[in-house]
Amino acid sequence: MDTERTTTWTPTADDIAAAQVTALMRRLDVPDYDALHRLSIAQPERYWREVLAFCDVVWSRDWTQLMDVSAGREFPRWFVGGELNWVDTVLAYGDDPRTASQRAVVGERENGDVTALTYAQLRDAVHAFASGLRAQGIGRGDRIGLLMENGVEATVTLLAVAACGAIVVPLFSGFGAEAMVSRLGSCEARLLIASTGFRRRNAWVAMHATVCEALAQLPSITQVVWKRTPGTPDDVVVAGPDWSDLAATAPDGRGSERMAPDDPFMVIYTSGTTGKPKGTVHIHGGFPFRIAHDAAFHFDLERGDVLCWPADMGWIAGSLILGSALLRGATLVCYDGAPDFPDWSRMSRLIERHGVTHFGSAPTLIRGMVNHEDVATAGDVSTVRLLITAGESIAPDAFVWYQRAFGRGTCPVINYTGGTEVSGSLLSSVVVRPIEPSVFNSATLAIDADVVDASGSSVLDRIGELAVREPFVGMTQAFWRDHERYLDTYWRTVPGLWIHGDLALRTANGSFMLLGRSDDTIKLAGKRLGPAEVEEVLLELPMVGEAAAIGVFDADKGQKLVVFVIPKPGWSGDEAEAIRSLKAHVDLRLGRPFRPSSVLFVRQFPKTRSSKVMRRLIRATYCGDPPGDLSALDNPSALDDIRAVAGH
Repeated sequence: MDTERTTTWTPTADDIAAAQVTALMRRLDVPDYDALHRLSIAQPERYWREVLAFCDVVWSRDWTQLMDVSAGREFPRWFVGGELNWVDTVLAYGDDPRTASQRAVVGERENGDVTALTYAQLRDAVHAFASGLRAQGIGRGDRIGLLMENGVEATVTLLAVAACGAIVVPLFSGFGAEAMVSRLGSCEARLLIASTGFRRRNAWVAMHATVCEALAQLPSITQVVWKRTPGTPDDVVVAGPDWSDLAATAPDGRGSERMAPDDPFMVIYTSGTTGKPKGTVHIHGGFPFRIAHDAAFHFDLERGDVLCWPADMGWIAGSLILGSALLRGATLVCYDGAPDFPDWSRMSRLIERHGVTHFGSAPTLIRGMVNHEDVATAGDVSTVRLLITAGESIAPDAFVWYQRAFGRGTCPVINYTGGTEVSGSLLSSVVVRPIEPSVFNSATLAIDADVVDASGSSVLDRIGELAVREPFVGMTQAFWRDHERYLDTYWRTVPGLWIHGDLALRTANGSFMLLGRSDDTIKLAGKRLGPAEVEEVLLELPMVGEAAAIGVFDADKGQKLVVFVIPKPGWSGDEAEAIRSLKAHVDLRLGRPFRPSSVLFVRQFPKTRSSKVMRRLIRATYCGDPPGDLSALDNPSALDDIRAVAGH
């Protein structure tokens, strides 16, 4: 693809003057963006005081101190002395005459059905559902599993759970029973709110049986609230209250619970390289503030705009997108279905139908649309003002195509990266600076991001670790009841610095590039998966002696899952049949999106002298890349096995 003429987006004087971030500069009386970024790091209390006023955050009691680090820099308390429930900021738009009748959330199903709520209707729906939850005995601190397809009902549910002081635990709709059990069991969830199923490519995808299998292993869950999705087969029998029953509850007049800023409202699980999934804890005075901030100053999103960014409610993107739109008084457009059904024009037609001004997409979806350009661009996208890409790295040619095809060559594309643990982004772009394809033109405002070497010293124009030098609003409070693992994951690699686990490069002009994960975490189409999760599932099978899972580059998905297996001594079964069984077992336990692309049999794994499997060497050898440092390797001949099955 020829990208020579469109390698950079440059803002005009009018673009800069109209930007939300420029309005913030005026309020803080700084001359330019660089000065604003410096102020956000050097004077965080002044910065956040102005940001929260700009974003119309609703408090029931004002805060007196931004940060208390008496428990250590790793465990800051935020907005000390304040009291709020973050949902009140959303519901206030229902009381405001300027926005009460504006669409708040629009849900489109794959079959074309559309439902919508105004801000006034959303306010009433959230109060009713929160009252219904309280009538079921749900209150402050209770953990509530949320397994629902994206749409109006899921939006109301998440807001209502937080409004009544409970803690939402989002679950991916493609999870198998084992993945549900590991997450809901870890946080001892009390209630699960689940859909009976959903439709994909006009076929029914049942969730009821999988949920029931998981519930048999979850004694802490005493009740399920089922949302009986239209089209649910008649033979699906559910017990317990129905979602619509709770939604029809008469409001009890209690309003939202009063919460401290460091009270949790969400525990969302993310995978690491070892052990069970990590329960990242997000608080009322953290995640929502970071999301409102990034939506305003990095997405340039404001009241009356229309945001569409298809995502599953089970991943951090679901909550991020919901908060981005609703905390800014914009309209949230949700889509529940396959993005290429009935054909690849679905996304552009969605933009046309709902007048979308801000459209976000994972690079995986963008790559698919590139390959079906004529159909993908059939809809009228003239309403789009800004584009977002996030979830994984994007190639420059796909970045430029996205800008040309969906942004008409005149709209900025905001590259955005952070993660489940940091709420929003660590690196992003702003519309007041030039944007190069696939590059982040700034560290996120109020994030003291850097690229460092192994000693923690800054490096320029050289690959290093992405790090954050100071605690920041939006960082996870810790992992759910596992502070040691949290410290090991982020704070102990280079003492005193948050090391995020990404390899990055910083240039002299303040731009950043990401160059992949520095650990073994696998990212399949933007969804993170720990190799240990896959390996533990494979080891359930009697023929598997050892297992190792890696992610390798894939042109369509970003990464694909490749699994290596050492059979137990004496096993002499049919290898082809075993491979089919292994793939099917992962599919059953973790969900279809995590089905291995390849299963390969070897005699040994490369290991350290302490018997730790060196997945880095497995991945490098399989891909034909230089293996790097082999000093810790105890059995070099294992690399020959990997080369043999890889065909090198």
